[in-house]
Amino acid sequence: MINLDTLETLVAASLVLLLGRKLVSSSSLLRTYSIPEPVVGGLLVALLLFGLRSFSSVQVQFDNTLQGPLMLAFFATIGLNANLASLKAGGRTLALFLGVVVGLLVLQDAIGIGMAKLMGLDPLIGLLGASVTLSGGHGTGAAWGKVFSERHGLVAATEIAIACATFGLVLGGLIGGPVAGFLVKRVKLPAVQKTQADHTPLSFEQPKAEQLITPQAFIEALALIAVSLSAGTLIANQLNGTAFELPTFVCVLFVGVVLSNGLSLLIGYKIFERAILVLGNVSLSLFLAMALMSLRLWDLASLALPVLLILAVQAVAMAAYAVFVTFRVMGKNYDAAVLAAGHCGFGLGATPTAIANMQAVTDRFGPSPLAFLVVPMVSAFFIDIANAIVIKLFLALPIYN
Repeated sequence: MINLDTLETLVAASLVLLLGRKLVSSSSLLRTYSIPEPVVGGLLVALLLFGLRSFSSVQVQFDNTLQGPLMLAFFATIGLNANLASLKAGGRTLALFLGVVVGLLVLQDAIGIGMAKLMGLDPLIGLLGASVTLSGGHGTGAAWGKVFSERHGLVAATEIAIACATFGLVLGGLIGGPVAGFLVKRVKLPAVQKTQADHTPLSFEQPKAEQLITPQAFIEALALIAVSLSAGTLIANQLNGTAFELPTFVCVLFVGVVLSNGLSLLIGYKIFERAILVLGNVSLSLFLAMALMSLRLWDLASLALPVLLILAVQAVAMAAYAVFVTFRVMGKNYDAAVLAAGHCGFGLGATPTAIANMQAVTDRFGPSPLAFLVVPMVSAFFIDIANAIVIKLFLALPIYN
């Protein structure tokens, strides 16, 4: 057993990102399908470690202490970068996209339960292979897995949930780019942007753009992120066990929104967006690298064939839904194509995967400010509330007895 400590894991994640960048830059296939660099490097390392574990006695254990804070830091930057006036302007699009997302939640649960019934499995297993873990992610999956195990007697529910969420994380990062590549051929691409000589603030959609920041701005941004993490975590702990319980990252994002807009209204303080964006993109890349390189792929290999079949069908359904529903409902334009890529990311995986998918697309084809405004708000906040309601409605069906 090779145990890497916190700093060694951070070094490994950095090397994974460099590996992913090298592979994407040297592979026309990866560039064509806009596969995110952290997904390429992280998945390759996970496969190598899986092979090492399978054919030798060597195992590598990472210290993922930083993984949680990095994820929360990313959501904090999303909140700090959110302008309420802009959100109001995109209100109709946000509401429309939320409706599309809720439609997928219902479809995923219907597919999961339907296939479980056809194969003679407990319908709860089908629900675990649906919106609980795919749109919900690891946190939601683990929480509901505990409920299914303790209240409904489903053996190994948590293990199944974690494995399903892992499968979704991988597929969410792989299919978003090809789906967007298929769709952008049918739309008018955005006009080529002027150079950034004026150093105007960019956004999360341009992670590779050079952005000039000062040490003071960097420290201020770091302080704002730290306050968002601390206050958000405190709020989440206070809400824990109540009817208003929310995931920690949602509370952190909310604090970031209130902090940036509150400081602007009260004292006229303007967030230095470039520093926020740099820290956000760094946090996102490192989080994804750590999450993917430490995937326990042997958990997926241990899944029964029927569960893997459910997950494979869910991946196909996600791609089809993004093409025929998300893209069409959202306007059949370039923004809709980028939204479809993001929907694949969090419809099967998580919000960071969605952002990485959209970054890979916009880095190649051009910017989409609307997509980067709508997706984080829906996937990081509204979807958890909607998913909880949909899951409870399906649990109320008389098919679990």
